[in-house]
Amino acid sequence: MPVDKVCKTIHQYSKEPLKEADMQKLLEIAEDYKKVKNYVYSRFGGLHSLSKLYPGYTVQNEMTASGYRETLGMPSVYFYLAIFDALGEIKSQWTRTKSKLTKLINQNKGFTEEDKHYLRFLLKVSSAFEEVLNQRPVELPKALQKQYLEVAAKVDTKKLHRYLCRQVRKHHVKLHTDRADGFAIAERAYRYGDHGVYISVKEKRKRVFVLLTDNNRYKSQLYIKLYPKESSITIKVPVNVAVREHADYRKQVGASAGVYTMLTTDEGRRYGEELGRYQIEYADWIREQTRIYNRNRNENPGRKKYNAKKKRLEEHLHSYINQELNRFLREEKPQAVYIVKLPKPQAGGVNKKINHSMAQWQRGYIRKRLMQKCKEQSIELIQVLGKDISKECSGCGQVGKKKEGYFICSNCGCRIEEKTNTARNVLMRGRSGRTVK
Repeated sequence: MPVDKVCKTIHQYSKEPLKEADMQKLLEIAEDYKKVKNYVYSRFGGLHSLSKLYPGYTVQNEMTASGYRETLGMPSVYFYLAIFDALGEIKSQWTRTKSKLTKLINQNKGFTEEDKHYLRFLLKVSSAFEEVLNQRPVELPKALQKQYLEVAAKVDTKKLHRYLCRQVRKHHVKLHTDRADGFAIAERAYRYGDHGVYISVKEKRKRVFVLLTDNNRYKSQLYIKLYPKESSITIKVPVNVAVREHADYRKQVGASAGVYTMLTTDEGRRYGEELGRYQIEYADWIREQTRIYNRNRNENPGRKKYNAKKKRLEEHLHSYINQELNRFLREEKPQAVYIVKLPKPQAGGVNKKINHSMAQWQRGYIRKRLMQKCKEQSIELIQVLGKDISKECSGCGQVGKKKEGYFICSNCGCRIEEKTNTARNVLMRGRSGRTVK
């Protein structure tokens, strides 16, 4: 993709409830789509299929020869999309496994630097990684083989191979899905017209018509998300949009994210000050509805109204987040935004109500939307190392105390709003290069 383009997802919505028969035809495709993905997961998600994953045509050919498509009676346009969808997820799963192993290797104090270097070499060279996991001699192209032998000569390879195999068995998860609520669709399987879209189904030369809320037409691979209880669908459309350049966006801004105030800048300006109220209301409502549902579970209470209101509350919250992020970028005019890489949510805690509110914190959504908006506006978003960043004084760098929303430094006498202090530290760390690679 050209550097002046960025991909964003557009949503289209069905205007009227779908007929039950039409929804059932779409659900049949989604069910088959799920079956194909699970078949690919089980057959090609293991150690022996690593060499078949790239570029994936071997898997495609084997799936064609298997006759599974004919067994399902599934149109080829959906069958092959399901295969490559599953393949992409298998590749991503192996990437996550390798990242986990790299972290474990770096943290292992029992390894020498030569041991770590050898294991990192195996993780980096996919063919060597595959040979070790399948307990075969490592044979590589001439240039790589020479490099491998030099690294291997300094370590106990048998011991390290056993370690690597053991950790893969422990941490690699074989994929499976029970969800049959959507499917990808190629351009030749749909047609826009009559203020809606015609979608191919399993019956030959038959299409389901869905009336849409807009008249926009696209030519790309789409994703159809099904909501059978609401008799509706959502179409997700990837669209390449031009990156906007701003000559007046020149500032470097440090930002501190929070649960109650979404963002505080190094100059003390706040964005999303109502976020905490929205999230607490949302979390309290979820908790109360869960209590009511569990109390009446034996009477089988319906969830239709619950799901509808939950969706409305989430949309309202997300709309507020997007508005405030737009205002942040519009008013700050940043060339670069520095922000802390937040740790994963921690389990436990004393107050269950606070724990529940924290669980509903939309920080993942906020981070995702900020990244997307920065891409669209040609703004650099940089994550900095966050260890003890809120404990340091932005004036002198010494450790201080936080009290009643303020940071107080006994060394230099600095007294400043807590989040502003953190944002200034974020900016300083970013400028000094203490960033996440």
